[in-house]
Amino acid sequence: MKTTRTQDIMSSGDGQQSQAFTKPTFTEAQASALVESVFGFKVSKIQPLSSYDDQNFHVHISRSKETTDDPVDYVLKISNMESSRTPDLIEMQNHVIMFLRAAGFPTASVCRTKGDNTISLISIDRGSEIKSYLVRMLTYLPGRPVTEVAISHQQLYEIGRLAAQLDKALKEFHHPKLSLLHRENFIWNLKNVPLLEKYIGALSQGRNREIIEQVIQLFKEEVMTKLSHFRECINHGDLSDHNILVSKSASGDAVYQVSGILDFGDMSYGYYVFEAAITIMYMMIESTNPIQVGGHILAGFESVIPLTPVERGALFLLVCSRFCQSLVMAAYSCQLYPENKEYLMITAKTEWKHLQQMFDMGQKAVEEIWFETAKS
Repeated sequence: MKTTRTQDIMSSGDGQQSQAFTKPTFTEAQASALVESVFGFKVSKIQPLSSYDDQNFHVHISRSKETTDDPVDYVLKISNMESSRTPDLIEMQNHVIMFLRAAGFPTASVCRTKGDNTISLISIDRGSEIKSYLVRMLTYLPGRPVTEVAISHQQLYEIGRLAAQLDKALKEFHHPKLSLLHRENFIWNLKNVPLLEKYIGALSQGRNREIIEQVIQLFKEEVMTKLSHFRECINHGDLSDHNILVSKSASGDAVYQVSGILDFGDMSYGYYVFEAAITIMYMMIESTNPIQVGGHILAGFESVIPLTPVERGALFLLVCSRFCQSLVMAAYSCQLYPENKEYLMITAKTEWKHLQQMFDMGQKAVEEIWFETAKS
């Protein structure tokens, strides 16, 4: 889950607001009927899960005696109408989830439909029009989101390491439609920071907006010119404090281990250094010592993929740029959905504070803390 979920409004390719962005509104009874008709399972209990632009349900399945070893907890995901127009992309996300699970990562298992597919397109007659939604079901992963627990330096190191391992593993992923992950105008790809200029009008004039304008300008001058020197890979692109689940380790002490990786909806081609920057930014949000976070994430990341000097030199600006993406799109989202303003602004307030602090300290001072911490 992104704290600001506006991506599907923009994912229609040209970056224009799409009228087709419609969150599904299935009742629990309708969702239960879907599980039975599409997947052939009898539902014993169903609960809605919070989600910004799609509809998710936690589903409990009744099992017969012969199948008691099979999982009983699933997440039914009903994509909004805009995402439902790109079934190939969503099917590929499913294949990535299956590939990573086979490689030993804590991703969900994908449930097959009665027709042995990983997704199903269902059409609903709404009277005035027929609406189509993509439906899929994944196993429910145990654990609590990172945002709910206090995590140690060692756990930040492990999360950095996981981010690098994920990108490294995806180098081996092959699929006939892999080119779909070159998402040129996708607003959440870090390469597309200059596209924020279209939405910056959502911010009122003042110091905050000036910082964003400066970051976008610096990005054009100092990052866009160096992209060819970065090493390319597929990015998860949203390893946030909501999308990483942790559970207490089996020994029963207070050590948390990563038990789940969620939400592959922002996956696209990017660079190793992008994943590092995005992970640093999200792990800073809830931290009591945000500037230190980068060093621990970086140490973990570089234990798998050491960054080159050019990549390291861009890290500060990339972290600032991810804050800008999040803040501009949150403000834009508030204009579109005023009813979500309170929810969106809680995180934004913390993000502004961190971005201002990074800006006030300056690149040299922040890098010194990151690189020294990483070294130690």
